[in-house]
Amino acid sequence: MQINVFSIEKKEDFQNEIKDFIKKSKQFAQVNNHTLYSKNLSKSNNPKEEYSKIFAKYVNDGFNVILTPEGKLMDSYEFADIFEHSKINFFIAGAWGFDESFKKNGLNISLSPLTMSHKVAKLVLFEQIYRALSIKNNHPYHK
Repeated sequence: MQINVFSIEKKEDFQNEIKDFIKKSKQFAQVNNHTLYSKNLSKSNNPKEEYSKIFAKYVNDGFNVILTPEGKLMDSYEFADIFEHSKINFFIAGAWGFDESFKKNGLNISLSPLTMSHKVAKLVLFEQIYRALSIKNNHPYHK
């Protein structure tokens, strides 16, 4: 199983914590962290559209999960059900979020009804990926 997390960030925070969850997940799946950015973002009048352009080349291969505040809320067991696919791509936009056309490229989920920065959401996502893989593989971490 291959899991890709694509995010828009100028500078990545929580690097050590994310690397730790990737390392723990390695026994179950190949988990990759892809931090993307474009110089066009600072000049763009429509950052949501620019995010879509940056992510466009990654949406055609695998099962796509798009993190958005209005997405479906689920518990960790429901989230673990996503991990039936051989390749899963998660997308985290920058502060402006996704445009409506991009949201049509996959399952829209929300990690919480609380508002959090996309950098915090990314850390939470990596923890939940490890938790979901633990659930799927009957590993005791999720208890």
